[in-house]
Amino acid sequence: MTFAKHLTDWNTEGGLVKIDSLKLTNVGRFNDITVHLAPLSGSHSNVTVFVGINGAGKTTLLKALTTCLSWLIARIRTRKGNGSHIAEEDIRNGTPAAIVSIAVAEPAHPRVNPESDPDEEDDVFVWGMSHSKQEGKTALHSSLEDVNLLAYHYRTLLTADDSASLPLIAYYPVERSVLEIPLKIKSGQTFDQLAGYDDSLKHSTDFRRFFEWFREREDSENESGISDSALNEIAQKLGAESEAWKTLSNLKASSRDSQLTAVRSAIAAFMPGFTNLRIQRRPRLHMAIDKDGVTFNVAQLSQGEKSMLALVGDIARRLAMMNPSLDNPLHGNGIVLIDEIELHLHPNSQLSLISQLSKTFPNCQLVLTTQAPAMLSETQDTLVYLLNNGEVHEHNAH
Repeated sequence: MTFAKHLTDWNTEGGLVKIDSLKLTNVGRFNDITVHLAPLSGSHSNVTVFVGINGAGKTTLLKALTTCLSWLIARIRTRKGNGSHIAEEDIRNGTPAAIVSIAVAEPAHPRVNPESDPDEEDDVFVWGMSHSKQEGKTALHSSLEDVNLLAYHYRTLLTADDSASLPLIAYYPVERSVLEIPLKIKSGQTFDQLAGYDDSLKHSTDFRRFFEWFREREDSENESGISDSALNEIAQKLGAESEAWKTLSNLKASSRDSQLTAVRSAIAAFMPGFTNLRIQRRPRLHMAIDKDGVTFNVAQLSQGEKSMLALVGDIARRLAMMNPSLDNPLHGNGIVLIDEIELHLHPNSQLSLISQLSKTFPNCQLVLTTQAPAMLSETQDTLVYLLNNGEVHEHNAH
């Protein structure tokens, strides 16, 4: 299929992209490797997991992916946008230059066109960059023709239909934490569709944008309906069986914000027992959630619970922003990179983590790293690579 024909045929609910492979030359600990990511031919899993101890190169692989993907985001935003480059310190010791490149496939998938030929080949877009050190000088080189084509594809879709879907692309590094829960909305902030890419490939995150976004959306939701706190007060005074409460409850349901609904649904699906994430104004402004029927200030949750709530909530938030026309934004497509997925979690909570992520975000390609191989025991069809001394070996976990 030619690019021009594909551009005309692609459904606005597309956004179907996946990383086919990553190639590194003289980057970090790696000499010359090519790694293919799930889903592979004949596999239904969208999950790739890199397993290794500290210093094995797991983060190097994810950062190489973010370097390449940053150019796609930048060129979707504007025709001449600039992504990131290979850092000088990432060039392998004793070598003159480093190269990273990525192959991104847009699958000929029946979700897009039920009549498509199952044997039809994917469109593959390849781009990359290099960084060389010669006689004290540095040189940067990039091969960006394919990423320009793919980005032009998305910009054209948005021009034709401003409710067209965009692929989620997000990286969650080891340096992620919920240090505070800011609820004050900064002036001048926008949360339009392209804002779903804001800070999505940063090498540290505190989830500040998620909490600010949630407050802004819920304020807007309450303007067209009745707040949860007001509804709870009425329930306490008149009873949950009163006609007034039922009428107001129905009004509340009809005015629910679709993006917040996606976030609340994702958290409820991923964290059983946790429901009704919301902002409460009394006795002071705070974010609350019900855990097994008991209301908690989110700040009271364990670090692991807060971390997973913010992670899942942020993925769902971005999917909802990128897919304004989907009935269920959680079924949007995209690429999610998470370093040390088990971070802050109790070992018992780690076992089902990968399968829960896959079920909650079924159309996202997940690229994960971990130091805890035991967490792979509950997964099926997951593509697992073992990292050791600059080498990457595929491992069949079953």
